[in-house]
Amino acid sequence: MPTREDYDKFLAEVRKETGIAAIRSDETGLVSVNVDEKYNVNLQFVEPTGKVLCFVELATLPHDAPKAVYRDLLAGGLFGKETGGGYFALEPDSETVVYNYFFDIAQAAEDVEDFIATLEKMLQLCDVWAERITSELDSSGSESTSEIPSGHAVFMV
Repeated sequence: MPTREDYDKFLAEVRKETGIAAIRSDETGLVSVNVDEKYNVNLQFVEPTGKVLCFVELATLPHDAPKAVYRDLLAGGLFGKETGGGYFALEPDSETVVYNYFFDIAQAAEDVEDFIATLEKMLQLCDVWAERITSELDSSGSESTSEIPSGHAVFMV
């Protein structure tokens, strides 16, 4: 089973490949990196499972968000529809939509370039969902606007 030391070695390889010095874990194994001033990409090592949870804050929904937004997120989560193998969570207090994806640390460490490419694809997927949410909010005439990043994120610098 991979250890915290293995995780830190993996992060060192990711830092080397991307040139992003901020890819360092804190005492709990959490890495948080802002990508293109757009998304906060978080990596959390889960030692008992040998997995790395990647989670990205996608959008904060207004309190009057239409049910169509929640229906699409639920369908994506339940059926994997346009989620790339990840799933959505909704933080109940802030109504922040979070995209989550698990990596096997051993597999990710074997091919760091593929890991980075997968992160880039995840951010592109987040762009698609952010646009979808914005469109649904606009078409519903929601009084509030969500906080959704715009544009395309690139993980490599």
